[in-house]
Amino acid sequence: MSEEWKQLGFDTKAVQLGYKPDVSNNYSLVPPIGLSSTFEQDDPSSHRGFLYVRQNNPSRQILEKGLALLEDAKYSLCFSSGTSAISAIVQLLNTGEHIVSSEIIFGGTYRYFDKIAGRVGITTTYVDATDPKNVENALQVNTRLVYLETPSNPLLSLCDIARIAEIVHKRQDILFAVDNTFLTSYYQRPLELGADISVYSVTKYLNGHTDVCMGAMCFNNDDLLPRLRYLQNNAGVGPSPFDCYLVHRSLKTLPLRLRHQMKSCLKVAQFLESHPLVTKVLCPWLPSHPQHELSKRQTSGYTSMIAFYVKGELQETSTVLKKFRIVNMAGSLGGVESLAEIPSVLSHASFPVEERKRMGITDNLVRLSVGLEDVDDIIADLDLALRSAGMVNVHFQACALNISTMVFTTAYPEASELAAGTENDKECSFLPLGAVVSLSSESGESVLQP
Repeated sequence: MSEEWKQLGFDTKAVQLGYKPDVSNNYSLVPPIGLSSTFEQDDPSSHRGFLYVRQNNPSRQILEKGLALLEDAKYSLCFSSGTSAISAIVQLLNTGEHIVSSEIIFGGTYRYFDKIAGRVGITTTYVDATDPKNVENALQVNTRLVYLETPSNPLLSLCDIARIAEIVHKRQDILFAVDNTFLTSYYQRPLELGADISVYSVTKYLNGHTDVCMGAMCFNNDDLLPRLRYLQNNAGVGPSPFDCYLVHRSLKTLPLRLRHQMKSCLKVAQFLESHPLVTKVLCPWLPSHPQHELSKRQTSGYTSMIAFYVKGELQETSTVLKKFRIVNMAGSLGGVESLAEIPSVLSHASFPVEERKRMGITDNLVRLSVGLEDVDDIIADLDLALRSAGMVNVHFQACALNISTMVFTTAYPEASELAAGTENDKECSFLPLGAVVSLSSESGESVLQP
């Protein structure tokens, strides 16, 4: 990367991505898509820079150059998924070697460490990495990789990257990798804080349009480049040229998307904190987050991830998601669409049940990725879904207790549909928002509150 490019602002880098129109691309402002699977050679034993699409291709090369520029890194490599990028890092290790990982990580990463790396004799110790001492205490003679997610998926806990880098780099034989998917290089700079590798699910914010599956990593270590490129080629985990084109296109709007999503996310998080049917909200950029000060020190902003606990259990939480009209009930995150899921039964279902509960990944936890829709529409959708779920729960309880009259607090006409038509055909009264909520038995005694 030239010094000229380094001095440019992030928005300029995102638009330009180190690409310049010239005779090789017919002066096209948009990079051509190199769909060829093979390339003509100079002679039988040499080539002109590209040989076969799996090894490299013009579209991938352009994207990797752009990602490295955004990270201010010497190198970037792209892979067919975030998991394949992580697998390439793990494949740098040998049988009998050891990983220290933050305990709260994406379910797919946990499955890879536990079920795939573990089968070939690479063991993993999971620690609460919010305390750097836990990482230090977990290091073994054969530890070769420390792997962290920060913010973590789905609980949005943070790790002190700079402090852990100091601990790890007391030794020369350990790689330190940080999954930076949730913040991207726009808001968090793992390499500048001391990490060796910054790894991404490009599928999420970097692409941000829910139409590509890809992973990437950025690093500065010259010795890692041939080893990781060898794995990228010979494991067959490179992305397609068309996917590279799509991501290159998407990166141009990355700063715009993230700034909008951060603004909306904070407004949504503040709304959820005040909602009577939400018991707890986790968002590092909120003052209520236990690591808010670390977030301010380590990051320059925040994207759009929120975790919150619904008052109730799996039934009530599932009802909330089913009642969404604008927020989509789907896995993944970081796209232009708002997405919500229940981690305990989807992204993190592979964790042992007791471990999930201990960490706080309970059945009433919702992971929300705030999209680019009008934030007031998102909030109204969340409010209606939460209140609808609350009323359904109260109604079920009323039927079970043979309660004859229900009075709900609601401002939504849709509530009458939820409360009417059960087998007991309860009588329902609807009052303006803010009125007293009560459930009365036939004797007139108040027996429940929603």
